[in-house]
Amino acid sequence: MAPSVPRTHAAAALRMKQIALDNQGRTIRRLRAQLATERRGLATMKKELEDTQVALESSHKVIAGLTEIGLSMSKKIEKMKVKKQLAKANHVECHQKFQACIHEAEDSMQAQHLIIEALVDEKDSLLQIIQGLQEANNAPAPFDGDWEEEPEEEPEEEEIEDIPLGEGEIDDE
Repeated sequence: MAPSVPRTHAAAALRMKQIALDNQGRTIRRLRAQLATERRGLATMKKELEDTQVALESSHKVIAGLTEIGLSMSKKIEKMKVKKQLAKANHVECHQKFQACIHEAEDSMQAQHLIIEALVDEKDSLLQIIQGLQEANNAPAPFDGDWEEEPEEEPEEEEIEDIPLGEGEIDDE
């Protein structure tokens, strides 16, 4: 039996090596399958990352555009505020000038009123002097206090030429 023992040991060793190789083969296949799954996962993650990157870049562009629009609007608002302040200042200045013109007109009217009162007083004084002189000279009074007004001439009315009415027009006469 001695010669078959080494064969049995050799066969057993060979069988053990075969089992070890089979185990290593299964491990390699399992690891390759895991690697393929991981690669697919990484490819999916890479695609998602690229999509996220594209979305992020477009978001940055939108934000930059909105920021530019906001800055432009801020500049326009500032210009409008300046225009409003200038308009308000012009309005105040015009109002002050208008008030000055009104005061000047009122002062002029008061001065004219005073002049008219003075002239009326002077006229009354002159009439009394004239009446006194006429009474002293026994002359008839030329002024009795009633003034005769000259009749106003009425402007001649221009005759309106009759214009013949066309067909379809309504005659209001």
